[in-house]
Formats: sequence, structure tokens, C-alpha cells
Amino acid sequence: MQTAYWRRTWKSYKRYKFLFILLAPALIWYVVFAYGPLYGIQLAFKDFIINKGINGSPWVGLKHFQSMISGAQDFHLIIRNTIVLSLYHLIFGFPAPIILALLLNEVRGEIFKRISQTLSYLPHFLSWVVVAGFMFTVLSPSSGIVNMIIGWFGIEPIYFVGQAAYFRFTLVMSAIWKEIGWGAIIYLAALAGINPQMYEAAVVDGASRFKQLLYITLPSLIPVISIMFILRIGHILDAGFDQVLNMYTPATYRVADILDTYVYRVGLEQMQFSFATAVGLFKNVIAFALVLFTNYIVKRSGQEGLV
Repeated sequence: MQTAYWRRTWKSYKRYKFLFILLAPALIWYVVFAYGPLYGIQLAFKDFIINKGINGSPWVGLKHFQSMISGAQDFHLIIRNTIVLSLYHLIFGFPAPIILALLLNEVRGEIFKRISQTLSYLPHFLSWVVVAGFMFTVLSPSSGIVNMIIGWFGIEPIYFVGQAAYFRFTLVMSAIWKEIGWGAIIYLAALAGINPQMYEAAVVDGASRFKQLLYITLPSLIPVISIMFILRIGHILDAGFDQVLNMYTPATYRVADILDTYVYRVGLEQMQFSFATAVGLFKNVIAFALVLFTNYIVKRSGQEGLV
């Protein structure tokens, strides 16, 4: 029985060999950059000594995890910042591409629709280094256009990037501006797959545009929204490393320092490789558990999950 199975499998590989050749570069990339580094996970359970290497370093068990949980180096504050920023991104950032896709779907002028869509996803191709520089310029309390506008209404200049009270708001809004158009593409693709006869039947029945949106468009998007929500929950502890690293300052550390910047600072700058590996492993285990839990909840609610 097993022999017949492997024979069929081998024939399938031979039949689609050119497709597998096209797939090979992506597989190689994942093996080298995604699975290869897993060898270093053992550092989380060792006291890494550079001249002894990974294999020669002594095992210490859960020492680094105990230090982490006991609050070493303001770890509890880092966790709180990460969760708060991630929830802000989830609450305000996750619905934003959906809303933009629905708005663009209702536009009937093709030229205006294409121009709007193009302009909305162009910021995605800018690096956070460029975007951070742009934000510092636009939000400058002395020469930024935003403070010039609010100054017309008699409001004192606000240092959005340098004040802790406004920094999280600035992070979330800049992330939405940068990624809203790119995130809307997948929802626009899902909207394009809706059978137009459903809308025609709704018009015949006298349904308004709002009711078509409510009873046809949104229910058709639910499967895609469910999948994207599961994937987004998997990144709940990713509060935007590139963005925060390029935008935070010592004045905003207490509200902006997150797990990723913490790992970067402790692991690379302070050279505590084992402790940083333990923090990274902790983060990824939590993210994996959240994906499984969210997938279970979504499937229990009657929607399609990842598996």
C-alpha cells in the first residue's frame, strides 16, 4: 500500500517537475532564512560564550525565562507597551483596509478609482527610514505643516513624535497611512469575485446601495476577513519593529519600547544573546498559541480557518 502511494507521489512530482523547479528558489529561501536559524533556539537554554560557540556553551535550563518573567530590565513594561500598541493597531489598523476597499468598490468612475487606489498603496513601497523622516518633518512643532494648520485655530504646537502622550497615536496613524492601500488589495480582489448577478437581483428587489453592502458585500467578505484576522492575531506581539526603531526617542521610551526593540537592544547592543533568544522564543510561542486559539474560535463560529 505504501509502495503504491509513493509511486503515485513520484509520478506527480515528475509530471509537475517544472512547477517544482519554479518553486525551488522560494523553498531554498525558507530553508536558509526561516528553518536554518532554528538551530540557534538552543541559545535560550544556554549561557552563550562567544569563544566556545553554541555547542560548547553550558546549559542553564530555564534560567533566562525565569529572569524574564521576574521582571528583569523592565520586561513587564515592555510587554505592556507591546500589547497596547498591538491592540491599537488591531482596533484601528485592521478595519482600515476593509473600509477603504468598500469605499473604492462603490466608486463608479474607473479613472478616479484607479488613481485613488494607486496613490493609497504607494506609501507601502517606502521604507520606514524614509517615512520616519517624513513624519518628523511634517509633524515638527516649529515648521511642520500639521502644527501650522492647528496653529490657525489658536492651538499651541504639539510635538507628536517627541511627547509620550501623543506618540502611540502618531505610530498608529502613520502605520495606517503607509499600509492601508496595500492591505486593501486583497479585499478588492475578494470583492471582484462576487457574482454580479447577486447585485442585479438585489436591484430588482428594490434593495438600496446600503442594503446591497450590508447583505451581499459584507457577507461575501467574511471568509477573507476571518483568514486575515487569524493571521493578524499571530502578529499581535509584533508592534512594528522598523517603525518604532526609526521613530522613537529617549523621551518616548516608556511608551514605545516593545519586545522587538528590546531584543535588538539587549541582544545586539548589550550582547546578551541568550537572554534575547529566550525573549524571542517566548514571543513566538505565544504568537503560535494565539493563532491556534483564534483559528479554533473562527472555525467554531462557522467560518473557514487556516486548517
